[in-house]
Amino acid sequence: MKKITLYLTLLLISLSLQTGCRENQPVENQNDPKSFTLFNEILFYDGYAETADEPVPDGIYRISNSKYVTRLSDKNLTKIGNKLNLDIVIKAACDNYDRIGNVFLSLINKGEIYNQNGLVSTVEIARFITPFMDKNKSPEEVPYTFDISNIAKILKDTELSSKYDFWIEFDVFGVPYAANEQISGCAGKNYTFFGTLTFSNSEDFKESNNQKLISLSSFANFNNYKNTDVVGQTIRTLEFTTSTSIQNATLYLITSNHGANAGGEEYVRRNHYIYFDETLIDAYKPGGISCEPFRKYNTQSNGIYGRTERSDSEWASWSNWCPGDVIPIRIYDIGNVSAGTHSFKIEVPDAIFVDNQGDFPLSVYIQGEI
Repeated sequence: MKKITLYLTLLLISLSLQTGCRENQPVENQNDPKSFTLFNEILFYDGYAETADEPVPDGIYRISNSKYVTRLSDKNLTKIGNKLNLDIVIKAACDNYDRIGNVFLSLINKGEIYNQNGLVSTVEIARFITPFMDKNKSPEEVPYTFDISNIAKILKDTELSSKYDFWIEFDVFGVPYAANEQISGCAGKNYTFFGTLTFSNSEDFKESNNQKLISLSSFANFNNYKNTDVVGQTIRTLEFTTSTSIQNATLYLITSNHGANAGGEEYVRRNHYIYFDETLIDAYKPGGISCEPFRKYNTQSNGIYGRTERSDSEWASWSNWCPGDVIPIRIYDIGNVSAGTHSFKIEVPDAIFVDNQGDFPLSVYIQGEI
């Protein structure tokens, strides 16, 4: 009888361990065969601390406490359709501040393991800002959705997939120091957020022409005191050379304004001027929307959301982005690009960067047909 009892006990422990190992594994949505989850409540840690040694799911690699990567499998690629969405859910853990999150697509030579020195090309395909969250209050998570249908053309390009593997990088940089003191259950904890990342499709893929992808900048620092063409001016020129012409070319741009010090660039809306081959193609001022729809996700008291609602005009007067919202991807059709050397330029002439603090992280890439 003791042997049977021991056997049953060991069996239950084994089943428990197997169940535990399945947690956070990439999963497929049984109700939607065109949807698949690459990261399932993956746990991010203190971005400044020594890299955690906690186990990670099979096929996922922890590059740092704030960065995980995984390769898109052949099975994943068969599910990519013309209409491709990237769905992200951030769940509160022990960082109660607003932080930057990113998703990148990296091309790596076929069969090689992920290595940041071996990246053939990397583009940022999504950026978002976490809300101020108290994990003990509801709602405890916030959703984000991005239309990345253009990326589907890259992932389905047979010539590219024959040469390269496609890797997805999921970044959320955070620190738990304030939450260690302010949030019940966070004392002594060094983790920050849970993250879930899902690809979903609503259309079957239709054949497209071979794709050309040129990454000009991928979350690069941009300011007027160190990372600029001319010190004292907020201007950056990026040149590229293409040996073949590019048809139906599109330029994709992501910028966000940061600098939380007194008088920082985070709180001042500036005109941004965008040039391609020295021709002005856009002038925009980030923000200008109401952040009230995201108030419900900001469950931790903070200096951005007061006790009472603000009017649309009040928000528009200073907010460059909202905690809990996506950072927009700006898209420009630039037509056919001839073989030769071309340039992209961004200029924010009124930016000040008080005390040489703050940054406008810059991502730019060009995609077209060859």
